[in-house]
Amino acid sequence: MKLQIKATGFELTPSLQKLIEDKFNSLEKFLAKWETNRELLLRVEIAKNTKHHNKGMVWYAEANLDLPQKVLRIEEINEEMQAAIEKLKDRLKNDLLKVKEKSADH
Repeated sequence: MKLQIKATGFELTPSLQKLIEDKFNSLEKFLAKWETNRELLLRVEIAKNTKHHNKGMVWYAEANLDLPQKVLRIEEINEEMQAAIEKLKDRLKNDLLKVKEKSADH
């Protein structure tokens, strides 16, 4: 799986990049079924919503995973960046398991 990380509204630090890579690389075991045919691309974007917020939900995380004949797109908004990333990974994992179960049923 190839992983593209994009930061919007702030600078992507090496430690944040490593955190995101570690979180999402753990999903590779769920992608083994699709990896045999082609290289999959996972695009992750982390953004600071707007600069005028002093409090409230300001971190936006989005993941797009290109599967054969399907694109999984997940969005998460949270007050804390790491919580948004963690919830994004969990929701993507759940969606992958659902797609895997549906394909196994057919």
